[in-house]
Amino acid sequence: MSRWAGQPSIKGSTEAVRMALLTLNTIGITFVWGVEQTYCTPYLLSLGLTKSKTSLVWIAGPLSGLIVQPIVGALADESTSKWGRRRPFIVIGSILSALSLLTLGFTKEIVAFFVPDEKVAQTFTISTAVLAIYAVDFSINAVMSAARSLVVDTLPIEKQQTGSAWGSRMSAIGHGIAYATGAIDLPSLLGTSLGDTQFKQLTVIAAVGLVFTCWVTSWAVTERVLIATRHDPRKEEGGFKVVSQIWSTIVHLPPRIRAICMAQFWAWIGWFPFLFYSTTWIGETYFRYDAVSKAKDSGDALGEIGRVGSEAFIIYSIITFFGSWILPMVIKSPDDESYTQRPPQALRGAVEKFNKYKPDLLTAWMWGHATFAGAMFFAPFATSFRFATFLVCLCGLPWNIASWAPSAFLGVEVNKLSGATGSNNSYRRLSRDSSIELEEVNELSSPSVLDPEGSRAGSKSGPTGQLSGVYFGILNIYTTIPQFIGTILSTVIFTILEPGKSPELAHNAHPDEHHGTDGPNAISVCLFIGACSAFVAIFATRKLKYL
Repeated sequence: MSRWAGQPSIKGSTEAVRMALLTLNTIGITFVWGVEQTYCTPYLLSLGLTKSKTSLVWIAGPLSGLIVQPIVGALADESTSKWGRRRPFIVIGSILSALSLLTLGFTKEIVAFFVPDEKVAQTFTISTAVLAIYAVDFSINAVMSAARSLVVDTLPIEKQQTGSAWGSRMSAIGHGIAYATGAIDLPSLLGTSLGDTQFKQLTVIAAVGLVFTCWVTSWAVTERVLIATRHDPRKEEGGFKVVSQIWSTIVHLPPRIRAICMAQFWAWIGWFPFLFYSTTWIGETYFRYDAVSKAKDSGDALGEIGRVGSEAFIIYSIITFFGSWILPMVIKSPDDESYTQRPPQALRGAVEKFNKYKPDLLTAWMWGHATFAGAMFFAPFATSFRFATFLVCLCGLPWNIASWAPSAFLGVEVNKLSGATGSNNSYRRLSRDSSIELEEVNELSSPSVLDPEGSRAGSKSGPTGQLSGVYFGILNIYTTIPQFIGTILSTVIFTILEPGKSPELAHNAHPDEHHGTDGPNAISVCLFIGACSAFVAIFATRKLKYL
């Protein structure tokens, strides 16, 4: 039997304050992601790295997600630290991530300190920047894994969905702050005290923000402490058992779950280049068509591209923020009302009048694919950064649905497979007394992050939690593999269309190293191919109607 001490608690006088403190670190995490997605691609190009090689760097994202999150989750599950299982990983991970961010922002200065020769230093600068990006991705994934688990561990079952909603809101706020900060001319506002370029100052702000928000959450939350774990003889059978179980489940997926995974697979081949390259694409479109002279005259072309891209994504983040509140009110839930947010009392009467006109989630998901595909089909034809901005903002609501629909459908299917019904089977805390030692009677599993209600796992047997973990893990695989495919496709496209260094950003590029700016922008071609994949996702999603 596993033995526990204490009871989870959160500081704060109201539920809203407690939820905000519990999920505050999400703002810091998404701030870091926002800065990375906005600036790191043009930053690497400004160092002289080609687009084809830059695209290979972004394999760090899916690679860190596949490796770090499972490892950190397993280590944290067994941690007997007196500070709790999750908070030490959050604090240590945030510090490592902050140091990596600062290394990334000040790579040139750090390398120049050790390598005085400029030609030799250029190679070391690129290598150090790439290693710093990998360090940021790996460390921030550790923070994400522990932060999500902290929400699940801390809240009772009846508050899990509220915690998830607050996490989503904090994520939207973090992205909005990142894009708003990136759109401001920071060197003009703050001077050079935090660095002489936009990117340097943003890395400092992101590093401080991440450490601060993670510290506040760790200060506000008290975890249960794991004293001892039950010896599990199954762990001695080797690590290949887990891999074998996942592979066997993938081969024998139920038809509806396979359809959900395939829809996710095709959709994410399209979403991956959009998430990582769209700000750079808007900035390059601006320099190519709207301000050609600035590409040569600007002393901080990286900052210019980042600011233009951030301005576009401020609008995008506002759309996604309000979409996360409004869409669940006007879209019918798939079988289970718990997946659709109830409208506020003030709006309930008006909303219920339109109930019969509400689209179901399956139809909304298909229209989301169609809207995203339609917008990205026009990417190669964008000859104005305003039109490029319009196309990106048009994808805000489809992204809301893409973030919500797959887990909602999969949650329903997992519940059906497990036969769990009603709320009487939910996992409950064994005690509310904060001073007594708790004992886990039946080896109950904590609800998973993707399935915060534990799929209403049975209080005695807990088979649903196991099903939930396996199937949501497989959904994550179908989300990650397209990212590797997208990396390979973008590498090939960049190699063919723009084999040299970026003409907009690389100051040391030779004129013969690139094709100029007359041909199609390579990123826009990647977005177009993503649109084709999203079009396939419409038919993959449509299969759910007939299964």
